Amino acid sequence: MMEDVATDGSSTHTQIDAANAASTANPAGAAKTRPSARRGRRVRMTGAERREQLLDIGRTLFAEKGFEGTSVEEIAANAGVSKPVVYEHFGGKEGLYAVVVDREMRQLLDMVTGALTAGHPRELLEQAAFALLDYIETYTDGFRILVRDSPVAQSTGTFASLISDIATQVEDILGLEFKHRGFDPKLAPLYAQALVGMVALTGQWWVDARRPEKAEVAAHLVNLAWHGLDGLEQKPRLMGHRKS
Repeated sequence: MMEDVATDGSSTHTQIDAANAASTANPAGAAKTRPSARRGRRVRMTGAERREQLLDIGRTLFAEKGFEGTSVEEIAANAGVSKPVVYEHFGGKEGLYAVVVDREMRQLLDMVTGALTAGHPRELLEQAAFALLDYIETYTDGFRILVRDSPVAQSTGTFASLISDIATQVEDILGLEFKHRGFDPKLAPLYAQALVGMVALTGQWWVDARRPEKAEVAAHLVNLAWHGLDGLEQKPRLMGHRKS
């Protein structure tokens, strides 16, 4: 993609040429003309640089206002370009939003899957909890985007899809542990969804609360999850009268 430039119109080059001519004819008057010519010029960016700038601006606005609350006009104005530049790079607001969401999903999934390196199941739970909380702390805008338009509690949408991907990673770990303990490994997907959903919902609350500290939140999450798994019954029974 060729370089794109935010300009005030074709008059910029004319102003600069006039300023140069004035400085040759009248050096004393050059100081009065050149500053105004410089003020008419804006930063030149390559196509790749402009694309990254638009992604950064879009990410901030989507996190603050959501997809519906953000307009192409606002994105363009913050970037100092015209609307056609946004359309040239992304085809519109939808295209820009899709790239932002895809980046955030890959970032979070990579952080979670990359964190699962320990051998002991309890430490794996700690690593998974920390990975999500680390993402929320470091990429707060990204997390707000993922949960704003696709809440954790929804069964469909970008964040629900991401949670399902993470749960698949945890499912494999739980399946091995279930086999080792003599439990039915076919139940591993159910428990994986429950564990990941618990951490994700807690993270959605913590993104605004930020108390207790991250390590304490992780410790309590693992405390609930681990001791629940540790005392797991092979054939759990209902205490109430309802049986179906």
